[in-house]
Amino acid sequence: MTGDFIKYLVFMIIQYNPYLKTFWRENRNNQTEAEWKFWHLVLKQDKTWYRFLRQKPIGDYILDFYCDKLKLWIEIDDKSHDRKWEDDEDRTKYLKTLWIKIIRYSNDDINYRLEGVMLGLEDKLEQRKLELEKNK
Repeated sequence: MTGDFIKYLVFMIIQYNPYLKTFWRENRNNQTEAEWKFWHLVLKQDKTWYRFLRQKPIGDYILDFYCDKLKLWIEIDDKSHDRKWEDDEDRTKYLKTLWIKIIRYSNDDINYRLEGVMLGLEDKLEQRKLELEKNK
C-alpha cells in the first residue's frame, strides 16, 4: 500500500520552479512555427479528446505540451535542441521519475508530415491511456 500512496502523491503534487513563470509566458508568446501549427491544428480545444497545456512548467523544466490526465509530454524538437542534449537528457530522466512519458516530433515532422503525425498520435494516446489503466 505504501508504494501506491507514494505514486498517488507524485501524481497529485507536481511542483514547478516559480522563477520559470516569465520564461513559460514568453515561450507561449514566441512559439516556433512548428509548435504553433501543432497546437492550433492538433491539440487546441481538446481536438484529441484530452486537455493539453502548452509551455507547462514542471520542476525546473518547461514542457512544450503536457497532458496531466495521461501524464504525457509532447516535445517538438528544433535545431536549438542539438546544443542542449545533456539538459534534455536530465529533463527526460527527471520526468520519468514522475511517470511522465514523452513523445518527440521534429519540426520537419510537423511541417511536412503532419497528417502522419496526427494518425500516429491517436494511437499513442490510446496506448498511453491503456498503460495507465493497467497500472492502476
